[in-house]
Amino acid sequence: MDIQFEQSDSKGAFFIQDSDKRVAEMTFSKAGDSLLIIDHTEVSDILRGTGAGKQLVAASVAYARINHLKILPLCPFAKSVFDKTPDYHDVLSA
Repeated sequence: MDIQFEQSDSKGAFFIQDSDKRVAEMTFSKAGDSLLIIDHTEVSDILRGTGAGKQLVAASVAYARINHLKILPLCPFAKSVFDKTPDYHDVLSA
């Protein structure tokens, strides 16, 4: 799956697109220069069970590491992925 990224000002998203339709999306807000707040994750029924949501979280973690950011997962899905994945705790906001 090809995960894409977009950001304008303090809002952004990691998403998967199929033709002209987004079939999975995780949105975030940027707080200051060092924090991403993940606020929502949504995966279309056609991708349920494929790990698409986890891949979106993984993409946000990779982005945070490259850009020296911390992540605050307010979205329940993203929070559960962080809770179950100790390897991501290096970018977790205290």
